[in-house]
Amino acid sequence: MTNLSAPLSAPSLASDAAKAVRLQFGNNMLLPLLLGEHDRHLVRIEQALGIKMSCRGNLVAISGDAARVDMAQDMLRGLWRRLEQGESIGRAEVEAAIRLSETDTNPRLPLSDLPAIRTRRGAVGPRSPGQKTYMEALAVNDMVFGVGPAGTGKTYLAVAQAVAMLQAGKVERIVLSRPAVEAGERLGFLPGDMKEKIDPYLRPLYDALHDMMPGDQVTRRLTSGEIEVAPLAFMRGRTLAHAYAILDEAQNTTAVQMKMFLTRMGEGTRMVITGDLTQVDLPHGIRSGLRDALDTLEGLQGIGVVRFDNRDVVRHPLVARIVDAYDRRATAESDTSRELRRSQEERNGTGQ
Repeated sequence: MTNLSAPLSAPSLASDAAKAVRLQFGNNMLLPLLLGEHDRHLVRIEQALGIKMSCRGNLVAISGDAARVDMAQDMLRGLWRRLEQGESIGRAEVEAAIRLSETDTNPRLPLSDLPAIRTRRGAVGPRSPGQKTYMEALAVNDMVFGVGPAGTGKTYLAVAQAVAMLQAGKVERIVLSRPAVEAGERLGFLPGDMKEKIDPYLRPLYDALHDMMPGDQVTRRLTSGEIEVAPLAFMRGRTLAHAYAILDEAQNTTAVQMKMFLTRMGEGTRMVITGDLTQVDLPHGIRSGLRDALDTLEGLQGIGVVRFDNRDVVRHPLVARIVDAYDRRATAESDTSRELRRSQEERNGTGQ
C-alpha cells in the first residue's frame, strides 16, 4: 500500500512553484520492481519530467516543479497499483506512464483508472494519449477510423476490442482483412495455394490474435469460422452481420475498394479501419481509398476518427524519432517544391 506523507520542507527550492514530497511504500517485495534495476525506472522519470527523485528504504522523495512533482506522484501510484494487482512493470509500462502524463488535452487519470479492453488473457490498457482516445472511440462508435504512423497500436487495439466483444458474446464473429501486397492484389506469381499466397500479408493480424487468446483457441475459432482472416478481395458481395470487421493497411485501398468494404456492414456489426497515409503503395495518380473516405465521411454521426501522431508511437523509442525524421524531410521537400513552383510562376509571369 502507498501512503503519501506530509510535504517535505524545501528551503533550497527558490521558485514559488517548487514542491517536495515523500511517498512511502509498504511492501518491500514489490518496491524493487517499481524502482527497476539500479533504480532505472526512477532515473527515466527524472529525465522525462526534469525533477529530482531518490529512494531510501521504502521512501521515495520527489522534488522540483510542483506540477511535475504531482505528475510523478500520479505515475508512481498508478504503477504501484499495477504491481499490487499482480501485473508486471517494465520499460514499456514506464514509458507509457510518461506519455500519458504529458497529454494536456484531457485531465490526467491514474493509470489504474484509464480505459481498458478486457480479454481472457488480461486487460489491455492505453500507452499513449492517442491510444486512450482511440479506445474510448472503439467503445462507443459503430465505425472507427484509426489513422497514423506505424507503431501506434492502431491494429493491435482494434483486434483486442474485437476479441473482447467476441468473448463477451456481443458479436458472433471477427473478420480481419487487408489489401494483399497492393491495391491490385496481384498474387499469382507467389508459390503455393491461395492460403499460402496470402498468409504472409495477413501475418500481423494472426500475431495480434495470438497475443489476445491461447493458440489452440485461435485455431479452433479459425476452423469454426468465428474468426476469419482474408484479403480484401474476398469481401465483395457479402453482408457482414453481428460481426466485428477490421480493415488494416487501408491506405492501400482504392476509393472503390473502400466503398465496397464499408457497405458490407450489416445489422449488429462494428467496423474499424486503420492505416497510415504516409505509406501509400498505390500506383502514382491513384487516390487512396482511406483519404477519400475520411474526406467524405468524417463528421457523420456514429463514425469516430482518431488521428495518432509521433508521440503515440509505442514501439522502441527510436521508431518515434525515425518517423519524426521522415516527416521533417517530407515537410522540407514540400516547402522546396512549393518555392520552386512559385519561382517558376513568377518567371513565367515576367516573361509574358
